[in-house]
Amino acid sequence: MEEDMTQQLDSTNIRNYKPVMAYRRFGKTETPISAITLGGMRYVHGWEDPRDQIPADMIDNCRECVELALKHGINHFETAYGYGKSEHCYGIVLHKELSLKRDSYYLMTKGAPGDATETRRLIEEQLKALGVDYFDHYAWHGINNQEIFEKSCGKGGPVEELLKIKEEGIIKAVGFSTHAQRDIIEKTIETDLFDFVNLHYYYFFQRNERAVQKAAQRDMGVFIISPNEKGGHLFNPSPLMKELTAPLTPSQFNGRFCLKTPQVQTLSFGMSSPYHFKQMASVVPDGDDHWNEQDEEILNRMDKRKELDVYRSFDGYSIFDDPSGINIPEILRYRQMWKYFGNAAFPEMRYNMFEEKGNWFPGRYATEENLAKIDMSKVPEWVPLKDLLHEVHQRFYKKKD
Repeated sequence: MEEDMTQQLDSTNIRNYKPVMAYRRFGKTETPISAITLGGMRYVHGWEDPRDQIPADMIDNCRECVELALKHGINHFETAYGYGKSEHCYGIVLHKELSLKRDSYYLMTKGAPGDATETRRLIEEQLKALGVDYFDHYAWHGINNQEIFEKSCGKGGPVEELLKIKEEGIIKAVGFSTHAQRDIIEKTIETDLFDFVNLHYYYFFQRNERAVQKAAQRDMGVFIISPNEKGGHLFNPSPLMKELTAPLTPSQFNGRFCLKTPQVQTLSFGMSSPYHFKQMASVVPDGDDHWNEQDEEILNRMDKRKELDVYRSFDGYSIFDDPSGINIPEILRYRQMWKYFGNAAFPEMRYNMFEEKGNWFPGRYATEENLAKIDMSKVPEWVPLKDLLHEVHQRFYKKKD
C-alpha cells in the first residue's frame, strides 16, 4: 500500500476542501493541493485572436467548468500566457462571474520571457489579465532543450528575475514546465532553482519516472501535464482500451496509475464538459487515491498486452540524437499504442505534428530519405527499425496541402 498522502494534511487548512477529493502536499511549496487540477487550455474559442476579447460562450464554458471543479473539491486552477485567451477568461470567471475570494483557491500560470526586463513586463500583464495581485505557482514555460535551459536558467536570465519577484511576494513558488528529454529535465531539477516541475508521465510514457523521483528528492512539487490528452486521447479511447481497463475507463485508470506514485501530487485535467468531470470523479472515488487490487488487475492486463510487442525492449532512446533527425522513441511508442492497444487517433494526430512544433515537439518524418540516414550500427541486429518506422509513416502520415 502506498503512503497515505491525504492523512498528513489538516483538512481545515485545505482550500475548498471536499471529502470527495484527495489532496496532497505540493512539495516545498507547502500547498495542500487537490489531486486534480483544472487546466485552462481547452475551453471553446480559447486559441482565437485577439486574446483579450472573450466571447460569451467561452465565459459560459469556463464558468460551468469552474463551478463543477469547486463542487468536486478542486482547489487548483492552471493556465498560461501561451494558452491564448485562457488567462483573460479565468480573470473574468473567477472574479467577476463567481466573485471568488483570492484565498479560496490556488492559481498557477506560466510564461516564457526571454530576459529580466521582459519577465517584469509579462508578469504585470498576466496579473492584470487574471485580476490578481499574486500567483501561488509560476512556471517558466517550456524548458525543452539545452539552448532554452541555458538561456532561462543562466546568470541574469529570466528565472533569476522570477526568483527576485518571488522574494517580493508577487510569486509564492517558482517552477518550470517541460516537454524535454529526461536528461534536460534532470539537469534543470539539479539547479535547485525551482520549487516544482510540470512534466509528462503516464501509463504509455513512463520514462520520466526517474525525473519524478529526482524532483521528490529535492522536495519539489510534481505536476503531471495533460494525462488524458497527452496520455493518448483517453477521453475518446479505442474499444480495446475500454475492454482492457474495465470496469474503469482508460482515463480513470491512467489517472490512478499516475497517482500510484506518491511523489506525484496533481494531474492537470483539461476538462471542458460535464462528461469530463464524470470521468475525473472516479480517479479519486470518494477522495480515495490509494492503489488497490482492481487497479493492479487492470495494470497486469495492460502489461500483458504490451508483452505482445516483441520489440518492446528497444525503445529508441539510445539513439535519440540519430543523424536522421527522426524522433525514433516517440514513433515506436505510437506503433505500440496502435498495434497492440487499437489506438490510432492519437498516433495519427501526434505524428502529423512533426516538423511543425519546433522545440515543443521535435522530430522529422520517417520518409525514405530520412530513414536512409539512420545509423544502424547502434541498433540491435534483431530490430528491423527502418521497417517499423516506415510502417508508422505509411499508416499515419497525411500529406500537407
